[in-house]
Amino acid sequence: MKNNRLFTLLALMMFFAAGCTKPVEPNNGGDNNGGDNGGGNNGGGTTPVMESVDLGLPSGTLWATCNVGADTPEGYGDYFAWGETTPKDTYNWITYLHCNGSFNQLTKYCNNSNLGYNGFVDNLTTLEPIDDAATANWGSGWRMPTQMEWQELYDNTNGTWHTRNGVKGWLLTATNGNSLFLPAAGCRWGDQHLSNGSYGEYWSSSFFDLHCAWYFSIDPATGSYLGNSDRFCGFSVRAVRSAK
Repeated sequence: MKNNRLFTLLALMMFFAAGCTKPVEPNNGGDNNGGDNGGGNNGGGTTPVMESVDLGLPSGTLWATCNVGADTPEGYGDYFAWGETTPKDTYNWITYLHCNGSFNQLTKYCNNSNLGYNGFVDNLTTLEPIDDAATANWGSGWRMPTQMEWQELYDNTNGTWHTRNGVKGWLLTATNGNSLFLPAAGCRWGDQHLSNGSYGEYWSSSFFDLHCAWYFSIDPATGSYLGNSDRFCGFSVRAVRSAK
């Protein structure tokens, strides 16, 4: 049964007005064996499959069948900080590309001079292709979904908690009968891999506010929803492309 909550932009802006939210951190791991790519599925360094599924969405957007860095739909793939294009060992503000070691020393994607390095502001609200993990790893034509495209996916599919080849995740089924599987790949925080097999966080390409960006979350208790988080977090990336 689809979660019936409506996650409009206005409601979320009101809810998160106090600042960014940290992703949930339940017990590490899950019941999937293997490394960060879950269930023994291949991740970083693999040749990308780069297949897409047509869910009959109003915009015509096509969604990739695998995470960036994975070669099967249930593969966890790689983890990226927002605006970075390569995975790494440690995810925090010190290692984040677009700042000088702190959340209030931003060097790109900043709309508040109090958070920019030496008062820096650029007012960019969407990742540029050079900072888009999908474009950088899969090539031109592929990109990370915007916050509104995640909203469109949510609005036009029914989601259920599902296990595919031993890997837990969220199955989104469209009215045309096609479906999309998002594995519960967890996230990377510091040098830890948290919640794999229990939750999943997927970046959008959209800036939220302050030092945060929009992401799409899946979990068995609340279903799926849009939220925002610190940009240094290591989340999954699911690519999209426009219909030809």
